[in-house]
Amino acid sequence: MVEPDEPVAPITRRGVTVHGEPANAGHRVLAPDDAEVEAYLETALHAPGPDRSRGEAPAIEHGVVAILDFGSQFAQLIARRVRELNVYSELLPHDTPLAELERRGVNAVILSGSPNSVYDDGAPKPDPAIWSGRLPVLGICYGAQLMAQELGGDVLPTPKREYGPATVTIGTEDGLFAGLDASQPVWMSHGDSITRLPEGFRATAQTDSTPYAGLADPARRLYGIQFHPEVAHTPRGRDVLRNFIVEIAGARPSWTPANFIESTVAEIRARVDDHARATGSDGSVICALSGGVDSAVAAALVHRAVGDRLTCIYVDHGLMRKRESELLRATFEENLGMRLVMVDARERFVARLAGVVDPEQKRKIIGDEFIRVFEEEAARITSESGRIDFLTQGTLYPDVIESATAETKAAQKIKTHHNVGGLPADLRFQLIEPLRYLFKDEVRRVGVELGLPEAMVHRQPFPGPGLAIRIIGEVTAERLETLREADWIVIDEIKAAGLYRTLWQSFAILTPVRSVGVMGDGRTYANVVAIRAVTSEDGMTADWAKLPYEVLGRISSRIVNEVPGVNRVVYDISSKPPATIEWE
Repeated sequence: MVEPDEPVAPITRRGVTVHGEPANAGHRVLAPDDAEVEAYLETALHAPGPDRSRGEAPAIEHGVVAILDFGSQFAQLIARRVRELNVYSELLPHDTPLAELERRGVNAVILSGSPNSVYDDGAPKPDPAIWSGRLPVLGICYGAQLMAQELGGDVLPTPKREYGPATVTIGTEDGLFAGLDASQPVWMSHGDSITRLPEGFRATAQTDSTPYAGLADPARRLYGIQFHPEVAHTPRGRDVLRNFIVEIAGARPSWTPANFIESTVAEIRARVDDHARATGSDGSVICALSGGVDSAVAAALVHRAVGDRLTCIYVDHGLMRKRESELLRATFEENLGMRLVMVDARERFVARLAGVVDPEQKRKIIGDEFIRVFEEEAARITSESGRIDFLTQGTLYPDVIESATAETKAAQKIKTHHNVGGLPADLRFQLIEPLRYLFKDEVRRVGVELGLPEAMVHRQPFPGPGLAIRIIGEVTAERLETLREADWIVIDEIKAAGLYRTLWQSFAILTPVRSVGVMGDGRTYANVVAIRAVTSEDGMTADWAKLPYEVLGRISSRIVNEVPGVNRVVYDISSKPPATIEWE
């Protein structure tokens, strides 16, 4: 029996996480997909978490939009909506100087909302040169109020606050609202209002309680709106953003998966070749595959750039879903011709997990064993090739934003999402992070363009510790097989019903509960399986999915009839918060 406080072999010169806490392989990473595996990987190679303070943006022609972040919980959503227009966007600190924006090739600026009031002491403000007219500016909510106040207007608390749906009446002559009907449903979220416009501005939209729901000074290309065009509750918000970015600012929609792949592959190839020439090395690259879409797309991009100089390592810890390891081998080794090392460590992981019931201890053990296995493989590769020059990671743009505190200094954190970084200090190789400027949906589009199979590209998020944290209680080979078969039925029926792509996650949990049942003419005392299916935008919050009764019925019937040792199925109808998506 393993005690919950069993010590894990230490790794020397440990750093701290991005939140200032002591870092260790078992530190829980609150993120889906590859983030946990990356944390293990950085530790295994004695590498610090990458410095994700933002460097140079990718070379983009004809369209860059800067979103200045004043702390809005919707700031990332604005950036995503801009990219959906095939225009590259960056989320930058609210006080980024105009000169820096121009150096980055920015075509237009969007000012986000904020939890502050513009008249508060210490309220965040932009570089005053933003108002010069050298770049077109769109202020959203707080951004619009800031524009009004900074240029001589008035902003005051409103006697009637607007939170939620509203209807605006717009002036059709305004370029920002071109092509829209005069009456539009929108989403509001403000307790302050503009009460007097600055000189040179005119009103372009209003509601019953907000006379200046829109304002514009076309001569200086300054526009403001009180509502939020980035949320789904503003149906024509996408058109408002398109009118500003494409029509007013003149940005060309050139941010496409094909263009991204072409430029990224060229950049990686040049970087690796330059390093090889300078050091006399082969320019060898390794990448840890987790089975998730992030590491898969990152590996495919790097392979297209450097070919056989890339070695992908997949540690099969025996905690994956049914047939996922086989899919990964078929995709990368057979179909894409990559050099793939698959390490069969299933017995090692199950042996170390024997008797462990505490979920955090499970994570620590899995992380530590991953490190041990990966260190062995890295040492073997190093002995064969002489050195490892680069490590590929599937870091995404939200990781970059959340890891760089300077970029979120105006934000009030709703919830910490990722917890990766700051591990031992001796970096022995350089990092390649080809996805560091992409959101998750963009990664999937790039994966499709690269020819990766749909089952991998559109795979639902899966935790690094795998099925171990979906088995409540001890993890054994027998219990893993029970859960794997039940989980396969859940996914199979949800896909058959055409619901897989509408859900954020859907899976089975093997509970520690046994219940009485009747099968045939005999009494049974067998396992209870729980089903979890949720809808979500990003996993930060989630609602339980209202699956059709007939789908739930088929899942339950099949599990009870096809999975030995199970006689009861229940459905989890808890939202996040207060519950989490995973049970452990």
